[in-house]
Amino acid sequence: MPQFNRTSMQYPADHFLNRELSLLQFQRRVLAQAADPTVPLLERLRFLCIVSSNLDEFFEIRVSGIKEQIRIGSRQSGEDGITPSDLLARVSDEVHEIISEQYELLNDDILPALENEGVVFLRRSLWTEAQRDWIEDYFVREVMPVLTPVGLDPAHPFPRVLNKSLNFAVELEGRDAFGRDSGAAIVQAPRALPRVIRLPREISTQEYTFVFLSSVLHAHVAKLFAGMQVLGCYQFRVTRNSDLFVDEEEVKDLRASLKGELQQRHFGDAVRLEVADNCSDEMASFLLQHFHLTPSDLYRAPGIVNLVRLMQVPDWVERADLKYHAFVPGLPRGLDKRRQIFTAIRNGDILLHHPFQSFAPVIEMLRAAADDPQVLAIKMTVYRTGTDSVLMEHLARAAQKGKEVTVVLELMARFDEEANITLANRLEEVGAHVVYGVFGYKTHAKLLMVVRREEDGLRHYVHLGTGNYHPRTTRFYTDFGLMTCNKEIGEDVAAVFTQLTGLGRATELRHLWQAPFSLQPNVVAAIRREAEIARAGRRGRIITKMNALLEPETIEALYEASQAGVEVDLIIRGPCALRPGVPGLSENIRVRSVVGRFLEHHRIFHFHADGEDLVYLSSADWMDRNFFRRIEIAFPVLDPRLKRRVMKEGLRPYLGDNCQAWEMQPSGSYRRKHPRSVRRAAQLILLNELAASS
Repeated sequence: MPQFNRTSMQYPADHFLNRELSLLQFQRRVLAQAADPTVPLLERLRFLCIVSSNLDEFFEIRVSGIKEQIRIGSRQSGEDGITPSDLLARVSDEVHEIISEQYELLNDDILPALENEGVVFLRRSLWTEAQRDWIEDYFVREVMPVLTPVGLDPAHPFPRVLNKSLNFAVELEGRDAFGRDSGAAIVQAPRALPRVIRLPREISTQEYTFVFLSSVLHAHVAKLFAGMQVLGCYQFRVTRNSDLFVDEEEVKDLRASLKGELQQRHFGDAVRLEVADNCSDEMASFLLQHFHLTPSDLYRAPGIVNLVRLMQVPDWVERADLKYHAFVPGLPRGLDKRRQIFTAIRNGDILLHHPFQSFAPVIEMLRAAADDPQVLAIKMTVYRTGTDSVLMEHLARAAQKGKEVTVVLELMARFDEEANITLANRLEEVGAHVVYGVFGYKTHAKLLMVVRREEDGLRHYVHLGTGNYHPRTTRFYTDFGLMTCNKEIGEDVAAVFTQLTGLGRATELRHLWQAPFSLQPNVVAAIRREAEIARAGRRGRIITKMNALLEPETIEALYEASQAGVEVDLIIRGPCALRPGVPGLSENIRVRSVVGRFLEHHRIFHFHADGEDLVYLSSADWMDRNFFRRIEIAFPVLDPRLKRRVMKEGLRPYLGDNCQAWEMQPSGSYRRKHPRSVRRAAQLILLNELAASS
């Protein structure tokens, strides 16, 4: 595989912050949402669960990568100068602290507040007699038949434990019917069993009364070991390495190879062990030894060990007053139900701002393309879209009607590989062309192209976006989408599709910046042009918004721009390796992160360019992987009216946010902004301005 990487350059280590530690700082900002009393109560619970979900992936991918470096004996540090062993120790300390704060918040604040609102999670010690009877019947009827207790002895070795599954380690005393006295057993909770169970209203003191599956099993575990004495029953959960590896030199069929790898994902090397805080030291040591982990990999939870399972509770509780207000997404001018979508696009470029504005026009564009006899071909990239996506239904129908449908589907979209394989099978069955891009480069660009025959010839209608073609996530991810039939942009998009499906050298694009070829060089060149402008005594200005900033050469270019006098504002949701506000290095750079109701996801690059105001939207963050190991697109907003909209909606409200914004310090820590008088929350402002109703 050819490498389109920058020339290797060595920069001072103190110029950079560590990616993993910066990512953990982001988890702290999410946790702060759970602690914020101005956030609706059930949403605070949801944020608490999001932290757990994020930490799961952090261990599955990031920590497993650090451990792999240590395993092979690597002492090589990243740009920040931290060796893998030192980094693992710092990560362990930081995560232990975050988890401690997380459970303290849950047990001392959120659960008591929910109880005051009639939402109760009952401990075993508080069950009434009627509740005990119902729970015992539930256990015997629904739980016990699907459990398989495994006593540990030479004939019954330790069972294979799935990644992130709920398990129980049971300490026993006595001999069974065969005279065995191993003293320990493992009970695995099948994933089909609900982890949270709602009690019937007639035996509940509150409107919503829940019990945990772990409590139900603890109360009745003795029924699984007749005649034995249960000394202890402890929840535990193992997180495993879930990164997939496919050797390009050995692979002849990517889809078949990936299917084989997916079977093993649940059983990768263990990287973390979570146990209930009542787990005996002896049992914890036994489990650590079995999974080849160290004491620093052990996390004791004062409560259920998998908080992610509480994520569904806000959806089950019908209390609108404890959730964010519902809203109806709006539509931009120029779009209404009476006007055909292609006519609307032909009358002028259309900018969609999700979730404040509806994703429906994108769905309508694909629906109309499937049904319109003048449409000859549809081409689309798919990274994540969901297994039941209406977009895929329209693509399938278009193929069945004889249109040329081509889908560039990314099989290696992390944790969506299986869903994407299913989609590939479905689309191929109806006659669509499904290709998997370029092996070794994830196709992360968001492109949709419709080729339509019109009176003046063939015309390309395209949609380019910063987010996935996933109707569900468009309801809570902030993203921009541009619909246009600009001839030159259409030709650029067509050239990219030809490159992805066929063979040939990269062609020079007129408007699009494309990774792994021109995106990073153009970004660095644009930054350096601002520096040249500032050195000439004119105004230099850069404003960007993205999820992550990590690529060293780009960071160094920003430092040089700052030293030249360019004012730089970076709105970075997640990890940022740049140090802002360092005298002599970055005193003109400010970094802020906005964390609120919606997940900030759009990528916006604004360069003042001597008053020209270049504005690009992109699927790419400024990271090595996006610049050099993915196929990404940055596209310009050419219409002056829409360019002003991007700056007005995508940048200025976030720079003025004083409620949900965090300012990054040179050390890498963050300080939350607080309003002195007028409250300005970017997401709320945009909801009020763009949504049809809220």
